[in-house]
Amino acid sequence: MVDAPDLVSRALREAPPDQLAEAADRAIRSVMGALRTDVFVADYRISGLWPVLDPDLPAAGFLSCHTMAQRCFSSQQPVRDGDGACRLYLPLTVWGERLGVLLIELPTVPNATVTGRATDIAGAVAVAMRAADRETDRYRRARRRERLTMAAEMQWDLLPGRGVAHHAFELAGQLEPAYTVGGDHFDWSLDGDRLTVTVLNGEGSGLAASMLTAVTVNAMRNARRSGGGLVEQAELASDTIFYQHRGGRYVATLLLEVDTRTGRVRAVDAGSPHLLRMRGSAVEPTKLDQQLPLGMFAETRYELQQLQLAPGDRLFVVSDGVWAAEPPGQEPYGQRMMARCLRATRLQPPAEAVGTVMRELHAYHADSDLRDDAVVVCLDWHGPRERARGEVGRRAGRAPAR
Repeated sequence: MVDAPDLVSRALREAPPDQLAEAADRAIRSVMGALRTDVFVADYRISGLWPVLDPDLPAAGFLSCHTMAQRCFSSQQPVRDGDGACRLYLPLTVWGERLGVLLIELPTVPNATVTGRATDIAGAVAVAMRAADRETDRYRRARRRERLTMAAEMQWDLLPGRGVAHHAFELAGQLEPAYTVGGDHFDWSLDGDRLTVTVLNGEGSGLAASMLTAVTVNAMRNARRSGGGLVEQAELASDTIFYQHRGGRYVATLLLEVDTRTGRVRAVDAGSPHLLRMRGSAVEPTKLDQQLPLGMFAETRYELQQLQLAPGDRLFVVSDGVWAAEPPGQEPYGQRMMARCLRATRLQPPAEAVGTVMRELHAYHADSDLRDDAVVVCLDWHGPRERARGEVGRRAGRAPAR
């Protein structure tokens, strides 16, 4: 007998990519007796969740839905609302990347079995939406609250995602200003026991900076996908940039490679992105020998450095737009305020932590526009699989959201 999640998955596979929300709605109404469904997607700044099926939802109803959907999105747990007809909010998350929230309105309060089926359905919807995102603009239109600049459009299309989870780690990143970002960027790839993470602080601004970053990222990907390690990635990207611009343009970049079995980190520090480690409540910069930015000179050679992560460690990588942010009359953000902000994220998962850092950065600027691009990447190292299971168990033991 085919169960409800399988029936919904089949309906999603048969639907056109721009009609996933409608296909899910029909299938969920049929197999679960739902009264209503909707899909809420997170915007580029992760400042809100916005309906796909019912974009004209009345303001009062939207505010109520938005509050409960936001609670679900933040907790990554099912949230129930209502006494008679019950609204069930479920996280839309795939491989650790938070896409949004699925709303299912049921005629009665669901028991644990029904909630479990609904959770599996939400997982199927999330996978389908991630796959469909390259085939339609519908969900990207729902995510944007204003028009992106050409540079920002290129940067968001170049990203690998905004988060990824693994038994040994959790990883998340965020770009700001979300709708006008130019040269700052992050990239990552998980391949077997190797996690590669790069953070770039592209020189310049606007479209020129975005194009420079795109060339750099694709050069590093070319080397990585050909089996090259960090040194080859850095050197190929550096030579590519130099022979295009003859030293007139360059990209400050930090390249990291984490062994997911041991926590050993290899690094190439080619410029200004800053690496900070939080162990317990202590935040300290990780000192690496800074080498030349990519593209400054011909045939620049790079050397690896190493550091060791302990279970429970958290790494932050921030660009100069965060570290050196200096509103008029204030000291640079990285001088004192950043460590205080990072400590405040100690109990948050990486996806929440990067948002907290960006909100605090905006507040430090008195909510005025940032003067420079800013990127924040957060990596939590859980450790070997046995330790990771313990971490998952402790998190799963948290009380469900209501």
